[in-house]
Amino acid sequence: MGLWEAITGRRREVRPDLDALFGVPGAAITLQTATGFTPTGSGSVCYRAATGTAFAEMQSEVIRLIESDPDAPEVSVTADSYGFTWLTVTDDPDDVAGLCTDLHAVNTSLEAQGFGTGLLCSLIPFSDRTGRRLGLVYLYKQGTFYPFAPTGPQQRDNLLEMQVRDTLSPEIPVEKDLSRWLAVWDAPGL
Repeated sequence: MGLWEAITGRRREVRPDLDALFGVPGAAITLQTATGFTPTGSGSVCYRAATGTAFAEMQSEVIRLIESDPDAPEVSVTADSYGFTWLTVTDDPDDVAGLCTDLHAVNTSLEAQGFGTGLLCSLIPFSDRTGRRLGLVYLYKQGTFYPFAPTGPQQRDNLLEMQVRDTLSPEIPVEKDLSRWLAVWDAPGL
C-alpha cells in the first residue's frame, strides 16, 4: 500500500496497457513449445454495447476499418446470454501479430470514442491436437492476462490454467488475483 492509498483509503485506478496485446505473438510461441497449444486464428473483444446511433456508427466504423485491409479477416458480431457483445476477428492462425493488431484497433477505437468503460476483455483462443481449448483472456480494466481452459459445460481445467500461468508469466503481465479469473463460458472460439 502506498502513501496515496493510506491517506485516501482508495487505490489508484490501473490504466489499461493495450500494448500488452503485442506480447501475445511471443507468448503464443512459448505456449506452443511448452504445452502444444496453437492459435486457432480467431480473437475477440467483449464489451457492453451502448444504445444509440453514436455507438452503432462507431462499431460499424471499426468493422469497416478491419475489413478495409486487402487481405481482410472475417469479422462477426454476436451477443452472449449475459448481455455482452463479442466482436470476433478470424484469419490465418499463423498471423497472431495481425490478429493482435486488429484486436488492439477495436479496443483503441472503443476507448477513443468514449466507450472504454464498456470494455470487458479480449480473448485469443488456442487448441491442442487432442481438441482441448484454452483462451488467453486480457482484462481491459486490469491490464493483465489470465488463461481460461473450459472442459465442458460449466467446467474448467484449473491445473492447465496454473501451468499456462507459470509458463507465460515471464512474457506477459499475468493477473495475480485468481478471483479475477472469470469464466467466459460460450465465448467465441472456445
